[in-house]
Amino acid sequence: MPDRTQTIAYPAPGSRPSRRDPEPLAPHVIVLFGATGDLAKRKLLPGLAYLQQSRFAPDVRIIGTATEDLTSDEFRDRAKKAVEKFGTHKMSDEEWAQFAERLEYVPVTAGPEALAAAVKAAEELLGPDARRLHYLSVPPKAAQAVIAMLRDAGLVERARVVMEKPFGDDLASAIELNDFVHETFDEAQIFRIDHFLGKEAALNILAFRFANGLFEPIWNRNFIDHVQIDIPESLGLDQRATFYEPTGAFKDMVVTHLMQVMSFVAMEPPTALEPRAISEEKNKVFRSMLPINPADAVRGQYLGYRHEEGVAPDSDTETFIALKVEIDNWRWAGVPFFLRTGKRMAEGQRIISIAFKEAPKTMFPSGSGVGSEGPDHLTFDLADSSRVSLSFYGKRPGPGMRLEKLSMQFSTQETGSAADVLEAYERLILDAMRGDHTLFTTAEGIESLWDRSAPLLEDPPPAKSYQPGTWGPNAIHQLIAPRAWRLPFEREWREAKQ
Repeated sequence: MPDRTQTIAYPAPGSRPSRRDPEPLAPHVIVLFGATGDLAKRKLLPGLAYLQQSRFAPDVRIIGTATEDLTSDEFRDRAKKAVEKFGTHKMSDEEWAQFAERLEYVPVTAGPEALAAAVKAAEELLGPDARRLHYLSVPPKAAQAVIAMLRDAGLVERARVVMEKPFGDDLASAIELNDFVHETFDEAQIFRIDHFLGKEAALNILAFRFANGLFEPIWNRNFIDHVQIDIPESLGLDQRATFYEPTGAFKDMVVTHLMQVMSFVAMEPPTALEPRAISEEKNKVFRSMLPINPADAVRGQYLGYRHEEGVAPDSDTETFIALKVEIDNWRWAGVPFFLRTGKRMAEGQRIISIAFKEAPKTMFPSGSGVGSEGPDHLTFDLADSSRVSLSFYGKRPGPGMRLEKLSMQFSTQETGSAADVLEAYERLILDAMRGDHTLFTTAEGIESLWDRSAPLLEDPPPAKSYQPGTWGPNAIHQLIAPRAWRLPFEREWREAKQ
């Protein structure tokens, strides 16, 4: 595991820190597998370009590799189009030229020797302290072939490897993949990525819980009624049927994203905000989970899915899933966690909602309105705006005792530091270069999750149909009853005044 002194210290983009800042990062050769794929185009190349532009990153050379037979100039042209279309920060011609000169391309068909030669040439430009970061932006079934290629190319020393989700598709495959990767890389070199944990809002959960004496004392079964983690998506497959058809919503989203976020909500206070301590507390949450009962899950498939290109006409793959998860420890015994995600739903949202137990209503007169709008909620919005809302009952102005729901809200967009927000992949790439595992998943953690998921994977309930543009099958209301889903919101987030 990384040394305790390797803490995260991100400079502000405008500060242009020098290489003499505390704990400078060594120069890196970044080998980007799957460099012509959708993730590289939408997130990784724009993110790397911004990191270089803002001087967050050290000196880097980037070697793209994929099955397509491209020249380095052709790869640079594609990268420029990706940065222009998907980048969140504009680059001047000079800044683009500085980034482009760091890009090279080696087709996979050229073999391990060609890749090794390209890395060696890049390291000679960077100097003797250069390290390696291998990013596997490839389908899970291709991961073993890439690891073998890195081994055959002799690119394991001074290297770290970032692996995309899903990591396996059940306990046996996760163990097999972990064993295979561990034959080449130590666990300290492996970074299993979940971009949800790289979001500013996810990190804000830790700050909110552990830095404020107001909330940690009530963060338990005595005061919290239930928790909802709700990540509906309005998008469909987006030409990803080859990946999605054998995977489905549970493997694609729940194990790799929603349960990881759940661990931040449910974990005990770590001894320090450092990787080893945080990973251990997350793993305790996963070990405390009860096996998922198939009766506590609703699987759905949007109408028209079977007509998508690449989908079997009799497919039972779920494009939607909602389930109840229970954590059997002292803090959370009896508090259900409701998780929901799906494709082609009414809205794209990413929220965590903490519902507090309701106060007695006997002292309030009939018709006062108390309790009519449900319990008080603390809501985290995991969107880039990183918003937090606390709702509560207050008296409506005027005669008599008439109550209504009020809320206090906060958004990073309302602060003077909004420009400092890093996109999730940008943050996680930096963390991997630092060797900081705080926001990544361990072998033990992922195997625990697949183990608790085994009953559902072995005996999944049939997928129920739902109309695109809705919130899923009607059975979700029976799953959460007598409670109610927070989405769709009855009240909108307040937008910051310009």
